Parts: sequence; structure tokens; C-alpha cells
Amino acid sequence: MTTISTHTTAQNTALNIRVLRVEVAEDVRAIVREPAALFFSVLMPVGFFALFASLFGHQTSTGTTNFVGTTMVATFGAFGVVSVMMLNPAVSVASDRDRGWLRAKQVSGVPTGITLVAKLLAALPYALAELVAMSIVAALTGTLDAPVGRLLAVAAVLLLGSLPFVLLGLAVGFWASPNATSAVLNAILLPLSVFAGLWMPLGILPPFVQHLALYLPTYHLGHLALAVLTGGPVLVHLLVLAGMTVITGLLAAMSYRHQRP
Repeated sequence: MTTISTHTTAQNTALNIRVLRVEVAEDVRAIVREPAALFFSVLMPVGFFALFASLFGHQTSTGTTNFVGTTMVATFGAFGVVSVMMLNPAVSVASDRDRGWLRAKQVSGVPTGITLVAKLLAALPYALAELVAMSIVAALTGTLDAPVGRLLAVAAVLLLGSLPFVLLGLAVGFWASPNATSAVLNAILLPLSVFAGLWMPLGILPPFVQHLALYLPTYHLGHLALAVLTGGPVLVHLLVLAGMTVITGLLAAMSYRHQRP
């Protein structure tokens, strides 16, 4: 009996892996077929980074020898990664639900978890490409002052730290139409990024914005990546992001259970 059960489990695992591979390939093609989504979630952040890096990149960071252009790979990179990881899976889920495709997958027996994981995996190459592009821009402007290993650590932190924002995106995507999902999430993301000091050094913003930033999860994600890059405490940032993950996870679960047909 144990042998049969083990064999069945292995077969199910292999089947799920094949389904995941097919779903990831399908979602990657879907992203490529949406040039508007690629522009707003990938190309636009890199373009903004080039603009702000040219304006502020050669300033030196307080207490370090790093150029602001280097630290912006962490802070502006947080905006870029969140933009990709929050928008692309959410809009894809909303599109699948709007066309009835998500329901068809559920009826066919495809685990919903596999569908959602596939959408996250499909977005990862674009988030990584964005960080690479920002690092190249910083290098070309002569403001990159960090080893490759440190930049890879920043990328890992940003990708893992984007989870609560992914869950927030899914909570919206399970309920709103694709266009509404994109509009709602952009309306949330842009203020969270600007007021958190991700687009430009927080010190040049008005004092009330500097105080407000401390309460924004985007601020804590950017500064967690910044701590990896230049050193500094991480506990508060981790606690804030962990708390947000719990909250957005609950929102996503409730939205999924009561999703709009």
C-alpha cells in the first residue's frame, strides 16, 4: 500500500510540474503579447530611473562612499520590481477570470495554486531584466559603486520582499476587470513610490513627506534593499513587510473566495 501511495504521489508531482511548465510558458507569451503592460511595468520605470539617476546620481550618500546612483538601484529598483510583480500577475488573473478561463482551469482540475505560481514565475524574468537595466544605466552614468554579488543580494531581497504587493495585486485582480485592475493598482503604486522616496532622495522632499514615508511599506522594502547594499538595521523593515504579507494574504484569500464572475 505504501509503495502504491508513493508511486501515485510521484506521478501527481510530475504531472503538476508539467502543468506548471505549460502555464509559465503560456503566461510569458501573454505578457509579451501585451506591449502596453510591458511599457508601463518595465520600460517606463527604467526610463524614469535614467532620468533621476542623471539628475541625482552623482551625489554621494550620507555616511557612505556610494553614489546616490548606486543606492537608487535599491530604492528605485524597489519601485520597478513592485511594478512588475504586482501588476503583471494581477492583470493576468483578472483577464483569465474575465474570459472565464480561470473558472475553466478550476473545473478541469488544475490546482489554482499552480496557476498563481506560474504567473509569478512568468513575471520574474522581467523584474530581473529591469534591475539589470537599471544597473547598466548606473554604470554608464558612472554612478555604480557596488560589486556584482551585492547587487545580486539586492535583487533577491527585492523579489522576496515584493510578495505582499503581489498578494495585494491578486486581491484586486480577483475582483476587478483587467483595465480596472491596472488603473487601481497604478493609483496605489505611484503615490506609495513617490512618497516613500523611491524615485528621488527622501532628504530633498518636504518634511511632512519624510515623516509619512516611515509608515509606507514601499519605504521599508526600499530601505531593506538599501541595508543589504550599504549596511544598516533590517529588523523593523522585515517586521513591517511580514505584517503586510499577512494582511494582503488575507485580503487575497477573501477576494478569491468571493471573486466576481
